[in-house]
Amino acid sequence: MDPKQKERDTMVREQLERRGLRNARVLDAMRSVPRHLFVNDNLQKHAYADRPLTIGHYQTISQPYVVALMCDQLELANTDKVLEIGTGSGYAAAVLSQLCERVITIERIPDLAEKARETLAQAGCSNVTVHCGDGTLGHQEDAPFDAILVSAAAPSVPEAYKQQLRAGGRLIIPAGHSRSSQSLYRVRKKSDTEFSTEDLGGVAFVPLIGEKGWQET
Repeated sequence: MDPKQKERDTMVREQLERRGLRNARVLDAMRSVPRHLFVNDNLQKHAYADRPLTIGHYQTISQPYVVALMCDQLELANTDKVLEIGTGSGYAAAVLSQLCERVITIERIPDLAEKARETLAQAGCSNVTVHCGDGTLGHQEDAPFDAILVSAAAPSVPEAYKQQLRAGGRLIIPAGHSRSSQSLYRVRKKSDTEFSTEDLGGVAFVPLIGEKGWQET
């Protein structure tokens, strides 16, 4: 048995279920993905804590509740193809890999992209492909996607994401005019020209850097 399993069980019970998350597939994914593999060695004792943790390069691994909430709001089916923007450590991609058929994830920082590839392979996530590049442009090569998850905050929703969703697809993205606080939005693509947007509440993510996002400072 994984010695960290009890910590994951506690994380799911106290951080997710107590906050009202009831999606059994998401809860099972959060129980099964070894978050400690995606955390730097010096932060291992905090791997299942209720907070984000630094992963270097001024980036973070998101709070478990936020990862679970975003995955829940994507309403994923096990046959879906998902694009993730902002691979980071690879943890959210690993959770997504338990919920859909294929995950394509994009990271702009080469060192993080390579480390994420290694960790995802170690975790047995064979249905995840990591690319290094400008995530604000999406990934036209594998479009259309059933769902897109953006793990960094944009000043507004890049048009490429909307165009790369299939009809009926869902996009979860933190966005707002502040680099320090945003709202989490769910965008549904009803047709090629019609979209609906829901505000899911306030969040705080690192900025989405790129041609159609924030400029690097």
